[in-house]
Amino acid sequence: MSRTAQRIGVIGGGIIGLAVARELLARNPGVNLVVVEKEHALARHQTGRNSGVLHAGLYYTPGSLRTTLCQVGGRMLRSYCTAHGLPLEQCGKLVVALDAEEAVSLRSLHARAIENGLTDVRFVSPPEMAEVEPHVHGVLGLLSPTTAVVDFGKVAEAFADDIVQSGGTIHLGAEVRSLHTERAGTTVRAVLEDGEMTFDWVVICAGLQGDQLAISAGDEDHPRIVPFRGEYFELVEGRRDLVRALVYPVPKANLPFLGVHFTRHVDGSVSIGPNAVLALAREGYRRSQIDPAMIAELLRYEGFRKMARTYWAAGISEIAGSASRKVYLRRAQRYIPELKASDFGARSAGIRAQAVDRNGRLVDDFVVHRRGPMIAVRNAPSPAATASLAIASYVCDEYLGELSFTRG
Repeated sequence: MSRTAQRIGVIGGGIIGLAVARELLARNPGVNLVVVEKEHALARHQTGRNSGVLHAGLYYTPGSLRTTLCQVGGRMLRSYCTAHGLPLEQCGKLVVALDAEEAVSLRSLHARAIENGLTDVRFVSPPEMAEVEPHVHGVLGLLSPTTAVVDFGKVAEAFADDIVQSGGTIHLGAEVRSLHTERAGTTVRAVLEDGEMTFDWVVICAGLQGDQLAISAGDEDHPRIVPFRGEYFELVEGRRDLVRALVYPVPKANLPFLGVHFTRHVDGSVSIGPNAVLALAREGYRRSQIDPAMIAELLRYEGFRKMARTYWAAGISEIAGSASRKVYLRRAQRYIPELKASDFGARSAGIRAQAVDRNGRLVDDFVVHRRGPMIAVRNAPSPAATASLAIASYVCDEYLGELSFTRG
């Protein structure tokens, strides 16, 4: 009996979709695999608009999927970058407590890091801090020496090269409007703007659009994606010496995002940010971009309404920082008092696809669902880029490991 390669569709050309496609091809040589991406280039959204940090895993809940895959994936990605000659700088991260209250929280963070197996993290006193980051002020620091920076856009390009060399196809400029699981529950029909494709298996790694596509393919209607715009400033070239590596605030237990921090990238540039402002469109990188249909959809979702009631004060604070460069500057000056308004250069933004459950909680772990021949990555918050290779292995092991990719 003849056997034909099954058709595998991976929806999304960001780093997660590319990593999954690459892993599938490595495990199943000859499989008919297509990556479908709506943009005319890869890594146009979260992958190409983030801080580029290869995280060590300081913050995440011990034993969670997020923690495990961050640490495993970080090691895998380091090896991959080294093997492929991709830029990687192990510059370290300094988490800074500004007062006694934050110092208590920093000690709790240190305990969590040790529980997560990061035995090389250590406290630094203000004099020691001055040796690490001479322009940063604080009462106590926590140094993570293994935190690094990479260029995730270049990593995504390398993954894409691997896919093509392994016989896969990357279909650009092809927006998937909806996915439909066929009646027999064995195939998925993808409705594109320029036609249709039918797959025996589909893996959705569509980030900001991931929940909508999963729901159209028969998955449950939660968690839902709420887009948050993160706005960055860049230090002007003559002031980049204010930051040597990575400077982060102490995370606040009652707030969902880290707050403004400083990142030196592999190209030598230094960014300040991001903040976290509710975006009014799923790809609303500019304040002027407004999608009334998306706003109406969010307002109908009970999880969004509950989240808004919980975090309204934090939301107003973030809006203030977005609207006023002076407010943004004052927040940054708490860590580097020498900063001046003239030090702030170009401004850019990214969008975080944050999953929110029905109870209004911001989902903080990776979430993957399966419905028949459809597997959907429903939540992949930071450090998803760091963990991308490990996420790909996890998806293949847990959701595709026992499946046959040939049909008699």
